[in-house]
Amino acid sequence: MRDPYTVLGVPKTADAAEIKKAYRKLAKKYHPDQSTDAKAKDKFAEIGSAYEIIGDEKKRGAYDRGEIDAEGKPRFQGFEGFGAGAGGPGASGFSRQAPGGGYEHFEFNLGGGRGGGGGFDASDLFADLFGNAGRRGGGGQQARTPQKGADAAASVTIGLAEAVKGTTARVALPTGRTLDVSVPAGIEEGKQIRLKGQGYASPVGGEAGDAMVTVQIAKHPYFKVEGRDLRLDLPVTLYEAVLGAKVNVPTLNGAVELAVPAGSSGGRTLRLRGKGLPNAQGGAGDLFVTLRIVLPETADPELTALMRKWEADKRYDPRKDLI
Repeated sequence: MRDPYTVLGVPKTADAAEIKKAYRKLAKKYHPDQSTDAKAKDKFAEIGSAYEIIGDEKKRGAYDRGEIDAEGKPRFQGFEGFGAGAGGPGASGFSRQAPGGGYEHFEFNLGGGRGGGGGFDASDLFADLFGNAGRRGGGGQQARTPQKGADAAASVTIGLAEAVKGTTARVALPTGRTLDVSVPAGIEEGKQIRLKGQGYASPVGGEAGDAMVTVQIAKHPYFKVEGRDLRLDLPVTLYEAVLGAKVNVPTLNGAVELAVPAGSSGGRTLRLRGKGLPNAQGGAGDLFVTLRIVLPETADPELTALMRKWEADKRYDPRKDLI
């Protein structure tokens, strides 16, 4: 891949904000769903890969120091003339990407060989990295699996109804790929979906890492999610609260009838069993409906007069327990 700075069109002195701004501008321009450029898909992937390197503080530092290349793969270091390194005369080494991110450095002494008092068998090293079965003197030893690539993290936001019924959502991965992901019915907020082999490539020829997609549920206009339960504030009239009534209540599967007991105060909560989010066992959570008394939009002289009379003759204190 080309130099990441060149791909994003920023100088090496650019700060993080400048790099992010350049990435967003180019990603929007060459997004495969929006651009008419025949090479938009390839350009979009290249832009994403470039930002993956210099948009990350640690990777940018490693790239600037020459520890990794433009694709994030480690560059072998310390072999030039087999010069002395940090380990003393004859010591050399290289860096590779660590499984959890970042880089680890290996140093070894090339002098002496086996039986030379401190020599190093390079075949052991390359067997660890690349899974070579034929290590010197290791006949019959089982090959080691090459290091797997790092996992990539992404997120996707879906609607509440989609979370209940299941859906297919498009996800842009930090690797530059855009995939359609199947979201199962009944998924909860914050749950993750694993996409096998859709993470970062292995730096040493192993299998690619996985993509971990976190599912976020968009805020609903009137339902509030609490695990598998839902909460709803239901407006009722003053006379419905005083006299009692049967009112329609919205649910995820259509409106149902709810009986409001006579003499209900504002803030009273009623339960509709099984009207929440479905669970893996085939059941569902509950819907908790909190009554909110709403007065007429315009002032009513008769209601005002009645309240004046109540204030004078039937005064009561609903806050006596708070003081």
